[in-house]
Amino acid sequence: MFRFFVMPEQIAGDRITVTGDDVNHMKNVLRMKPGERVRISNGTDEDYFCTIMSLEEDAVLLHVDSREQSSIELPVQIYLFQGLPKSDKMELIIQKAVELGAYGIVPVSMKRSVVKLDSKKAAAKVKRWNAIAESAAKQSGRMVIPQVQMPVIFAGAVEQAAEMDCKLLPYENEEGMDGVRRILGELAEQVKQRGCERQAVLEETGVLPEEKPFRIGILIGPEGGFEPSEVELAVKDGWQRISLGRRILRTETAGMALLSVLVYLLEP
Repeated sequence: MFRFFVMPEQIAGDRITVTGDDVNHMKNVLRMKPGERVRISNGTDEDYFCTIMSLEEDAVLLHVDSREQSSIELPVQIYLFQGLPKSDKMELIIQKAVELGAYGIVPVSMKRSVVKLDSKKAAAKVKRWNAIAESAAKQSGRMVIPQVQMPVIFAGAVEQAAEMDCKLLPYENEEGMDGVRRILGELAEQVKQRGCERQAVLEETGVLPEEKPFRIGILIGPEGGFEPSEVELAVKDGWQRISLGRRILRTETAGMALLSVLVYLLEP
């Protein structure tokens, strides 16, 4: 069953109106017809199972048959701060990060980044990157479409992540895995404890409490790695240096390796 995303305002009772590029995709690419069923997400933890009522010139009208709570998303929000890589590597990084559960992706211009984007080029790149993120979200059954932000400089990335609950910086000069196991073990326990507390409140009151999401930052250097001054600045602001093993990973591999470990540790 094909999945599409809508904004909350496109949902009215048992009716959903699909607009934008998805209309052309449904009509002219998928050749969908009235009576076919689709799955709709609005960026929350609820899915809508719908039947196509009609396909208009600039909209597709759906009837909501049923709703279902879903737990596809991770219990944390993971933001990948990715040093700008060469060529089209960023496209692969975005696709795989979305598949692995990243909540947001922030391209970062670092001292050793070869790629330099002016505002016009950056805007065009970000538009394409978000299209890739949306496609990957649909393919992997995500409940939300992770957003790729406009590129920021290194100091801007550090500032943006200042209030995150956990900040991890894989660094090729960091040695030993004991520290990594300790840090990630404490992180998993903290997330598990928060989940248990929320479940206890739900069972007692029947209402799931609202709370600020637990946010994790991952900071990955470009092909040439970090400048020592960048690492120093990040560590001063609370980023924890960790090792990903004795082998030096490519920039397009490092983030995926850490995301995979976090999914293993934190997925309920």
